[in-house]
Amino acid sequence: MPKPTLAVRADEDPWTAAETEAVRDELLADLERLRAELDSTAKDLQDILAGGVDGAGNDQADVGSNSLERDAELSLAANQRELLLQTEKALERLEDGSYGVCELCGEPIGKLRLMAFPRATMCMDCKRREERR
Repeated sequence: MPKPTLAVRADEDPWTAAETEAVRDELLADLERLRAELDSTAKDLQDILAGGVDGAGNDQADVGSNSLERDAELSLAANQRELLLQTEKALERLEDGSYGVCELCGEPIGKLRLMAFPRATMCMDCKRREERR
């Protein structure tokens, strides 16, 4: 089955096989990196939690420090999971041909934006409107 044609703006040339492959390779590399980072963060979090959180034998400063460290690791893990999900979804869109179409207005996102930020799901106009809210 032939690959679907990806959306482009009126002032852009169609996606070449090399451009599409470069974006796919970048997303796959990001996927691998994010999975490794998430594994590392999970191990760090396990180490923190294994140390106990009740404060038995620790002074108040140690308990506070451990809580801050745990919260930072939880936040980092949540961010990594979100990026991982966005990357997986971008790869799915690339495969099904919906890559490059704005989720809000349905117009093409633009090749330059996607090459700079391959996980983009909105065109610049919609992204600006969203950020103003």
